Amino acid sequence: MRLGIRSERSDTEHRVAATPTSVASLADLGFEVVIESSAGADAGASDEAYAEAGARVVPSITTDARVDVLLTVNPPFEGSSDVVSDGGAIVGFLDPGSHADAVAALARRGVRCIAIESLPRSTLAQSMDALSSQATAAGYAAVLLGATTMPKFMPMLVTAAGTVPPARILILGVGVAGLQAIATARRLGGVVSAYDIRPETREQVESLGAKFVDAPTQEMDEGGYARAVDEDLALRQREVLATVVAESDLIITTAQVPGRQAPRLVDEAMVERMRPGSVIIDMAASSGGNVAGSIPDERVEIGGVTILGPTDLASRVAADASRMYARNLLEVVTRMVTDGELTIDPEDPVIGPALVSIGDAP
Repeated sequence: MRLGIRSERSDTEHRVAATPTSVASLADLGFEVVIESSAGADAGASDEAYAEAGARVVPSITTDARVDVLLTVNPPFEGSSDVVSDGGAIVGFLDPGSHADAVAALARRGVRCIAIESLPRSTLAQSMDALSSQATAAGYAAVLLGATTMPKFMPMLVTAAGTVPPARILILGVGVAGLQAIATARRLGGVVSAYDIRPETREQVESLGAKFVDAPTQEMDEGGYARAVDEDLALRQREVLATVVAESDLIITTAQVPGRQAPRLVDEAMVERMRPGSVIIDMAASSGGNVAGSIPDERVEIGGVTILGPTDLASRVAADASRMYARNLLEVVTRMVTDGELTIDPEDPVIGPALVSIGDAP
């Protein structure tokens, strides 16, 4: 069996789908691993390290023999139709809804596309949960970005020139990214508040030493996601949040729902009430934005308030983000290998839900 890792094609993507450590484990599973030269350079992994781990470093996989499994960070469909052998598999963040034609073409050749973002959020799949591992990296990086963008210190400082008050940080959305943002902001000395519409998150917020904002909450639907908020609840929510937003030096918004438009949490009127020099990091900018005026990967200035919508936060800490992601993919691949053979079972409770193309694979 041959397994390949390509260099990511985006200028803003510095992660890699396998590390030297995971390559050694993949080789132990029986794979001949090939990796494109410099694929891990931005994540701190040299070609020499990959070679020592057992990989064969090649200038380009496209000029080499086809692979049975292709590991990727981002959708690899541009110019990759001839990389994977018939009956092989592609594993990574694939965004199949935006690449339906490419997925269908691969399915006709029996190539299985396994979208790691569609793995079930279950105990059985916990070690494969790349959404959580990369959200952890992104939440950490978001705080660092905010700290270096604000024109003030994060912690309180007592100096001969006087006492400098700490920055006031507000985290909106308390999933994995939000919890990591809270923890990081607290470590840096900020005074942190947080809000999530799910009432059960209060305990998580307070356990990290942050204050839970007393805005209205509501129970989730059966899938664990927020139900549509009625206008009365939304109005009461905005009234409470508006005051906290106005007092904040840094706001990080993380609220996203798979397959849906990101909820609007900070409207124009809230932004206008913020002090000049305040900063907002909208981690949901790519899915519609939690913040009015945010634009993916652009810096927007509104009344002295800076709004950033970065989509590459996990990539900004590429070494550790890659280390976690490579482990996630290793666990997925390990589950697909039986007695030295690639076996992808559509009925598998972990792999099955992530299998977005089955085709006529043997």
